[in-house]
Amino acid sequence: MFTGIIKNLGKISEITEAKLVIDAGADFVAKLENGASVAIDGICLTAVNRDKNLFTVDVMPETVNRTNLKNLKNGDLINLEMPATPNSFLAGHIVQGHIDGTAKLESVTDDGNSRVLEFSIMQSISKYIVEKGSIAINGVSLTVIKAENDRFTVGIIPHTWDQTMFKTFKVGDIANIELDVLAKYIERLINYPGA
Repeated sequence: MFTGIIKNLGKISEITEAKLVIDAGADFVAKLENGASVAIDGICLTAVNRDKNLFTVDVMPETVNRTNLKNLKNGDLINLEMPATPNSFLAGHIVQGHIDGTAKLESVTDDGNSRVLEFSIMQSISKYIVEKGSIAINGVSLTVIKAENDRFTVGIIPHTWDQTMFKTFKVGDIANIELDVLAKYIERLINYPGA
């Protein structure tokens, strides 16, 4: 489990269909153990090797197909988060690291001291996005401003913009989306055969 509060960034050092090597800095890598979970742009993956500034995670085809990994390249900046512990301050919302799909950045608009990001999204998952509801974008816990059939907006304060990979976002980029798990459970219970 994660909180969606990003305090660390990394860079992709190597990417293949089966693995990622991340340059995260010695301090972050020292906290990892082989077999430990880590969120990479919101994707919960398992560290399988560590060496000084670098760590490696294995990636299976389902993860590549469902996320933005196929769009990333060496040198790209990514959000990193260690898993929450029983003593963690839950400042964001419960983020599982299970990506539901991707969204395309359509626009970035200045709004006072913030930026409003508009994303287009597949209609199959847009029904789970509600105004003022929680959403994780590349692992960052955010609140939805506006939700429509095929798009939604979120606001980014300067601190979040500067501390995350958002500062590298360009129109047309693809982001990982994790929806609020409660809506999915409710839908499943309501539609379960024999319920």
